[in-house]
Amino acid sequence: MLTRWTDLWPDIDRTVAAMDEFQRRMNQLFKGYEGHETYRRPGLAATPRGSWPPVNLYDSGEELVLHALVPGVSEKDLTVTAHQDVLTLSGERQSTAPEGYSVHRQERGGIRFSRSFTLPCACDLEKVSAAVKDGVLTVRLAKAAEAKPRQITVTAK
Repeated sequence: MLTRWTDLWPDIDRTVAAMDEFQRRMNQLFKGYEGHETYRRPGLAATPRGSWPPVNLYDSGEELVLHALVPGVSEKDLTVTAHQDVLTLSGERQSTAPEGYSVHRQERGGIRFSRSFTLPCACDLEKVSAAVKDGVLTVRLAKAAEAKPRQITVTAK
């Protein structure tokens, strides 16, 4: 027995309604993130858009190097602290117009931020340096002696 298209409409309507409900629930789940979405680069975990500044943390073997994108933030508006195994970046990007100017359009506003990172190994907190250049903050953390890789000599017996 052949089924007519008009007989299938109730099934299609139920399927579309279920998909709409699923989409509504997913939107509700991500509502806490700025823009209700996340961004993802291939091979990396999704990062909430509210995480600012975006950072990369590298291990060179001798030290950990953190790069944070902080465009428009001057060195006087940045604070970097290290305590035990936690590194914290905080600061503020101002959004004021230069003196004598009025704002006609402002798409990049000011922002206050604070992000903390648990370091993957012990670091010598006496040998931490931080510098900002061209909108990129670079923090270098020398590894503690016990955390550095060591070459082990192999002997024949």
